[in-house]
This record gives sequence, C-alpha cells and structure tokens, in this order.
Amino acid sequence: MNLDIRTKSENADVEMSIIAQIQELINYKNLEPGDKLPSERMLSEKFEVSRGNVRSAIQKLEFYGLLKSIPQSGTFVANIGVIAMNGIIDDILSLETPHFKSLVETRILLELKTARLAAMRRTDDDLKAMRSALDAYTEKVLNGEDAVQEDLLFHLAIAKASRNSTMNTFMLMITPEIITNFEKYHVCDSTMAQTSIGEHERIYEAIRDQKTKVAKQMMKEHFKALYQYCYDL
Repeated sequence: MNLDIRTKSENADVEMSIIAQIQELINYKNLEPGDKLPSERMLSEKFEVSRGNVRSAIQKLEFYGLLKSIPQSGTFVANIGVIAMNGIIDDILSLETPHFKSLVETRILLELKTARLAAMRRTDDDLKAMRSALDAYTEKVLNGEDAVQEDLLFHLAIAKASRNSTMNTFMLMITPEIITNFEKYHVCDSTMAQTSIGEHERIYEAIRDQKTKVAKQMMKEHFKALYQYCYDL
C-alpha cells in the first residue's frame, strides 16, 4: 500500500501547484462566472494528486471568493472577471509563509478588536465557553503544566464572541502556527503564566460586563510581552 505522507511544507507546495493548474484550466477553457469546474475526482486524476489536496486548494480559492462550491452540484467559477481573478491568484501564488513574528503581530491587531467586539456582542453561551477555557488554563498553570493550548482556546472563544466571522477565521488560521512556535521562539517566560491568570480574569470580567474600552485596554496590557517581542521595546 502506498501511503501519501508529506510534511506541512510539502503539502503547501502541492496546494499551490494545484491552484496554478486550476488557473491554467480556467484560462485554457475560457471558463466564465457560473461555469462548472471538473469534479474533485477528475481534477485529482488530471493533476495526479490526492483528492484531499484538491479539496484544500479549492477551499483556499473559495476563501478568496474565486470559486463557489454548492453541495450536490459541484464547484463553480465565482462572479468575478478574468483579469481580477488572475491577479488575485497570482498574488496568492506569490505569498510567502509568514514569519512567526508577523503572525504574532497580526494576532495582537486582531485581538484588540475582537475583545472590544466581544464585549459588545457576547452571549451567555460565549461567556460559558470563555469561563471553561479560563478555568482549564488556570488549573494547568497552578499544577505547573504547559497551558499554551488552553490560553489560545480562551482567546479563540473571545474571537467567536466577536460575531465577526472573518476575524474568527483569521484567528483559526494563525493559531496552530502560533501554538507550535511559542516555545521555539521563547516569546513568554514560564513565570508569566501565573500573571496571565489575573490578566485573563480581568479581560473576561470586562467582556462579561460589556465594558468595551476596558476590554480592549486589558487585552493590550495582557499583550505587553508580545509587544516587546514584536517591536523590540
């Protein structure tokens, strides 16, 4: 049995290759908005890659609004002109894997906004999700265990409470990379975990009490170490 095992980097390269080939297919066949692409199975056979890789490439093009998948019907070219489509795909293909520092900087910008929006829009269910993640984080820290994932789950709960699907999607996209690189780049001293318990509590309380300015300020103070890391303060 052949097992198709690739590294994350190799999968990214395959995905970009498929995107380029989809672009060539659209141009070669002069496909217009509303025209249907071949099925995932056919594209998989044509490009000699797995259906999973094809699906991943299509999902990325959907994210950028270039394709639209309709259940039970297939994948279609979105309502966008060929010049704009080619320009956007060219930009996608030229994107480099972001450096960890740029991911952290993006996270800061996103979370200052999501904290404020969460304070405006949070529901009781959102507060329960935040409380659960915060309690799990606190328990691990007090037991001397690594709590990076619980920390980020708390922040993802805030992003979800913002009710901004785009910001939430961006957070979900950058979070795995941040988790895997937090220790590698020594962003936060282990002793800061204890301090973060109180900071998290103050963020939670501000969101619970719907104090938008306070929520944003508490998040900014919580990210003091990240500011120092990003901007060499």
